[in-house]
Amino acid sequence: MNRLKTFLTHHTASTFVLMGIACGVFGLASFNLAYLFKANLTLFLDYGTMVIGEGAGQQLLELIGYGYLALSGYLLFKICEHSLVEHFLDRVSPPDYRD
Repeated sequence: MNRLKTFLTHHTASTFVLMGIACGVFGLASFNLAYLFKANLTLFLDYGTMVIGEGAGQQLLELIGYGYLALSGYLLFKICEHSLVEHFLDRVSPPDYRD
């Protein structure tokens, strides 16, 4: 974890690019995810466990995987954002109010 923090704080351009990639992963993985979960759950409720053999169980596992992929993208985005904000705030000197 320290290596990641060191990399993110010393390579701001790479951090910005990584943040954009993470945002794209989050967007693509979470696009329409709630609707598909609802449709899959409705299928299970309407037809019971019979649909597991028809591929609905595999689809549910894939949807859960996409949910975790979206969560990972969001977390990486927030980590990069935090690192960039800290970097830029450290470069700005606070105003001197000693007058």
